[in-house]
Amino acid sequence: MRHCGMFVLVIFLLHESLKNVSVSAQSGFIKSRGVQFILNGSPYYANGFNAYWLMSVASNPSQRNKVSSTFQEAVSNGLTISRTWAFSDGGNQPLQSSPGVYNEQMFQGLDFVIYEARRRGIKLILSLVNNHGDFGGKAQYVKWAREQGQNISSDDDFYTNSVVKEFYRNHIKTVLSRRNSINGVEYMSDPTVMAWELINEPRCTSDSSGNTMQAWITEMASYLKSIDKDHLLEVEYAPKDKQFNLNINHGTNFITNNQFPEIDFTTIHSYPDQWLPAGANKDSQLSFTSNWINTHIQDSQTVLGKPMLVAEFGWNKSRFDANTRDQLLGSVYSGINTSARRGGAAAGGIIWQLLAEGLDSLRDGYETVLKESPSTAGVIVSQSRSITQVRQTLARRRNMEKGRSEMNT
Repeated sequence: MRHCGMFVLVIFLLHESLKNVSVSAQSGFIKSRGVQFILNGSPYYANGFNAYWLMSVASNPSQRNKVSSTFQEAVSNGLTISRTWAFSDGGNQPLQSSPGVYNEQMFQGLDFVIYEARRRGIKLILSLVNNHGDFGGKAQYVKWAREQGQNISSDDDFYTNSVVKEFYRNHIKTVLSRRNSINGVEYMSDPTVMAWELINEPRCTSDSSGNTMQAWITEMASYLKSIDKDHLLEVEYAPKDKQFNLNINHGTNFITNNQFPEIDFTTIHSYPDQWLPAGANKDSQLSFTSNWINTHIQDSQTVLGKPMLVAEFGWNKSRFDANTRDQLLGSVYSGINTSARRGGAAAGGIIWQLLAEGLDSLRDGYETVLKESPSTAGVIVSQSRSITQVRQTLARRRNMEKGRSEMNT
């Protein structure tokens, strides 16, 4: 009990310190400059969380309190970036029930998510389509095209079929030009949105050369930027798989997929408990994680010259006890912090996933309900504190350098 009391005191003090962290600077568009994000002239680093479920839950007004309470808990733990879906194609609770036909109730749910995030000082990364079949994804787009008489051989025709691509371009335009029903602000004009994500975890296994994926990214990134030049854009995780012997051939490549000028920053995911052989121990997990993150940071920094986010990471609770899982999560944060303190490319991590109380049907083994997991909450709060200190230190250094420069002119 004595140890438990000391732990609670530590968490309390960390929370108190976070109260002094200003979130007023959340207003304004985040930009990228070299290997750093910039917000209102200062380097931007942040700690974040995935919550793909926000729109679907918020589409039911009686459940919106779950979104509000999650945002409030997130901010109290120093989490100020949320990554979530801006798609739901066909099936149950569709945002897009058929090509170009949208469900206003679902859109109003997304309106609420953006409005509430803005009110809480949270930046959003909004993903526009899924590679996987969850919430429709590219398989649903291909199905729609088949129903219109298109001769399609596989789901990978999502990237090449002209009709499918037109469906997707229309979705981009519809979402970006949406006017929020609560505050009247167009999504493309709202700085609450940090970035658009072209696709979650892209795959094109039918073309291992990567040429198909490259052509699609070129086309869609250019199209989105022709509509919205204010927001950042990313294409989502593409593994550097050959170096790590993961036996993955997705037809993607971290460097080539992120080399386009329209792609403003890079992202990776990290799930060693899925990728390594069954039974891989903690030391193997830690070694892989460190190498995986550091290698991608190095490529993002020295080859691509762009900032990087670890946009998804986690370990399944069924495979590790709470203490080990917390150490593994902390190893991701450690890699980010080492780079960030040097002014490097790593700008933050976005844990998978934060879940509100009462959403038990959405548990996937990787979820964190903060009130249920005080030790994990402590790891998150500590990281929020660390990354905020990095941001403040670099901002002071930048201001001092600016002052010296002005004195010398």
